[in-house]
Amino acid sequence: MASGSSWTPKQNKLFENALVTYDKDTPERWHNLARAVGGKTVEEVKIHYQNLVEDLKQIESGQVPLPPYKKAGGNKAYNYMNEEQRMRNLRL
Repeated sequence: MASGSSWTPKQNKLFENALVTYDKDTPERWHNLARAVGGKTVEEVKIHYQNLVEDLKQIESGQVPLPPYKKAGGNKAYNYMNEEQRMRNLRL
């Protein structure tokens, strides 16, 4: 998810949390998101969001392989959620 500026893990987490609060019907959504993240312009937030949407589209279409997850206490790799659960958790 590369945008014109770098985002710290903290800014990404603030962005994700703000997306939950300020949905598409929120007046001044982009200004609210930028204010919640801090240090980002409205345009940077819009670009970051567009990149996130594109990433989700690629994941949902199967273009991005999911990493193998290891079972706790074992060495056998497995996916801990089925595909439907993963997609439900990724949706905004």
